[in-house]
Amino acid sequence: MPLSKLRSFSIALTVFAIFYWLPVGQTRFDNAVLEALALARWYAREHVLLCLVPAFFIAGGIAVFLNKAAVMRYLGPTANRGIAYGVAAISGAILAVCSCTVLPLFAGIHRRGAGLGPATAFLYSGPAINVLAIVLTARVLGWQLGLARAVGAVLFSVLVGLAMQFLFRESERERAAALPEIEIQEERPVWRTVLWLVSMIGILVFLNWGRPDRAEGIWAALHAYRFEIAGAFGILLVLSMLRGFSAGDLRAWVGETWGFALQILPLLLLGVLVAGLLLGRPGGHGGWIPASWVERAVGGEGLGSTLFASVAGAFMYFATLTEIPILEGLLRSGMGQGPALALLLAGPALSLPNMLVIRSVLGTRKTVTYVSLVIVLSTAAGLVYGHFLV
Repeated sequence: MPLSKLRSFSIALTVFAIFYWLPVGQTRFDNAVLEALALARWYAREHVLLCLVPAFFIAGGIAVFLNKAAVMRYLGPTANRGIAYGVAAISGAILAVCSCTVLPLFAGIHRRGAGLGPATAFLYSGPAINVLAIVLTARVLGWQLGLARAVGAVLFSVLVGLAMQFLFRESERERAAALPEIEIQEERPVWRTVLWLVSMIGILVFLNWGRPDRAEGIWAALHAYRFEIAGAFGILLVLSMLRGFSAGDLRAWVGETWGFALQILPLLLLGVLVAGLLLGRPGGHGGWIPASWVERAVGGEGLGSTLFASVAGAFMYFATLTEIPILEGLLRSGMGQGPALALLLAGPALSLPNMLVIRSVLGTRKTVTYVSLVIVLSTAAGLVYGHFLV
């Protein structure tokens, strides 16, 4: 039998076997299916319109409006390392997005010519270096975990980027050599492009400004008026585009945005369904894998529990800030401090939907390497924290 026909027969046989032995009627499986659908519905309602749609437009705009020479100068393969990784880390701290919302932005700067190292540093820093999440971690889980999370996230964004750049230096050299020489030719004043980018980021950030745990202070005020602030950024966006942006630019922007949406959104929704099926949703009834198994597996400060926390966190989906109440419950159930830090460093930065999309941008080898680096570094940080700093 030809290899192609054998492969097709194997796939068909596997699909048949899955449906034949599908455990429909078992309470745990039926609940897991409902959890998967509930998580997908929640994600579609809470994140697609306010998170992903603005992120897609930002990514499409980066591909059209952002001067490629500027990207190459600050984030390209030959850029100054200090500047490149500094810009990547600071950008992530400003955006404060989840592991899925950062994906269109990452794909946009990578396609525009950013080096693998700075691009993956940005990919990690976007969801990991979230100022509000770090502040809430310190308030809810203790200042030690909050400080350790902040230091670890900043350090890891640079280490992951440097490691990716080093491990794939040959392919990056070939990619850099294939990029054409670019001369800076400004089609519009730089301030207009900067104003456009600041406006779009402002809309994204304030539409998704999380509710703080206390109904007072600056964070609460920003949350209460988040739509008004986002609307002000919307007006600023329109003003920035009144001159200097042609009808052709706008058509290209919409086309690039649509391309990113088609590439990323189906994989994200598939990943959310699988994550919900296996692990359930935050505050739900649990997935196919019982929550009690997870709670028992992350007790103590050993290598096994810390590694398990990193791996489980990497595959779970955490919306921005939801990792904090989940960890609060796990810590009350006996979770160790080291595994808690490992989950904080790996969980918000990764998820199964996130991995599927990264693979479509970088390929399998680079995606596996990136995920492995995050898990290994998070485990190491958790072990050090659990054994020497608690």
